[in-house]
Amino acid sequence: MCKIILILFFSSLLLSVNLTAQEKWSLEKCINYATENNIQVKMQDLSVNNANAAYFKSKMSFLPNLNGSASQNYSLGRSIDALTNEFAENNVRSNNFSVSSSLTLFNGLQNVNTMKQNYLNFLASTEDLQKAKNDISLNIASAFLQILFSNEIVYVAQNQVELSKQQVDRNKKLYEAGSIAQGNYLEMQSQLASDEMQLVNEENQLSMSYLILKQLLELGFNDTFEIEKPLIPDPEISFSFSAPEEIFQEALQKLPQIRSAELKMKSAGKGLEVARGYRSPRLILSGVYSTGYSSQRQSVDVSLGDPVLSGYAVDGSGNQLYAVYSPGYNYNYTTPSFNRQLKDNKSKNLSISLNIPIFNNWQANYSIGSAKINALNSKYSYDLAKNQLQKEIQQAYADATAALKKYTAAKKSITASQESFRYVQQKFDVGMINAVDFNIAKNNLAKASSELIKAKYEFVFRIKILDFYRGVPIKL
Repeated sequence: MCKIILILFFSSLLLSVNLTAQEKWSLEKCINYATENNIQVKMQDLSVNNANAAYFKSKMSFLPNLNGSASQNYSLGRSIDALTNEFAENNVRSNNFSVSSSLTLFNGLQNVNTMKQNYLNFLASTEDLQKAKNDISLNIASAFLQILFSNEIVYVAQNQVELSKQQVDRNKKLYEAGSIAQGNYLEMQSQLASDEMQLVNEENQLSMSYLILKQLLELGFNDTFEIEKPLIPDPEISFSFSAPEEIFQEALQKLPQIRSAELKMKSAGKGLEVARGYRSPRLILSGVYSTGYSSQRQSVDVSLGDPVLSGYAVDGSGNQLYAVYSPGYNYNYTTPSFNRQLKDNKSKNLSISLNIPIFNNWQANYSIGSAKINALNSKYSYDLAKNQLQKEIQQAYADATAALKKYTAAKKSITASQESFRYVQQKFDVGMINAVDFNIAKNNLAKASSELIKAKYEFVFRIKILDFYRGVPIKL
């Protein structure tokens, strides 16, 4: 019983794995998988995180800083104790503790403009990330449509092989019956071999198309998949396009590469304002709280007893009429405790400083000049991106128009080729024409079918390109 349960368990497990392996990939699934796993997209996503971190850092620059320090010192021999300001002839141990803070009140609005610049850089990096996703989406769509096209071509090649096989079987019977010459029979065999070779070539092309898509998805060596073949209706010959100018205006508002170039241009403008801030005075508020301990410090300890009179001393130089005597006492000194000294030695300091730049080896002028060049270069990049977009849309519009004309011509060609082949086949069946003329008509029909399929998918792809420039997601 246990063996039966184990067999059923592993059978169901293998079946589920097999079903998972045979799951078909739609275009949307391919695009989503690629955008989530593509290495270039991941690297661009890191750039977004880095830009966001720089923006957060610039926001934090508005807050005051706070730093603490602690030190322990040993002095050997004669030295001046910093806490008692007295000479020490023996070894002295001292500790110093401090907390300091400073806040920039004004620096030519450099912190404000830096924050704005970093925010624009962050927005630009998000647009660059979207552009990377769009690029991989276009590549995936192109490879996906190439597979669909190759599948159709393989289907046409298979039909040609089947038709040739039927004619070979028919001609074989006629040849054996003595109704046709051997040359006609051999000619059909030659055509069958040629069709089978063409089928092999098309199957190889289909495998190569799958390989290209697999590489774009960055799948492993042992990963196998099959695409989902959507039903793509034949395009309408009366299809109308939006004007290139209209598409261009929509693309300016929606394409990430244009928005990124515009944001980078604005960021460079903020960078110029940051550079000009180097010429501005700086106003800084600072504060320090400090304390310390010294083993050299002494204080009177009354707990050890009252002071003892040691004698009297004459005050003054001794030239006065009456001498004045002052008593002298011996006191009991001890080193105050660590906590006591930390409390007694504390000090506070608050200051405001103004720094006015006068001459700093031409650094401010260099920074401003470099920022001006960067701003002008960013403007040129923005103009170049718009010009490039205009050229791309013009080319895409021309390609789509040409694809529609090509598809219209292919529709007429396939209709004429089908009628011609039907007529030739009827004549061939009754022996009015030879195998050479039949094969010519057959090959013309196959060529027309291939051209129609090619024109159809090319037209579909060109339409998707125009929709892409208008900000429409790529779908089939």
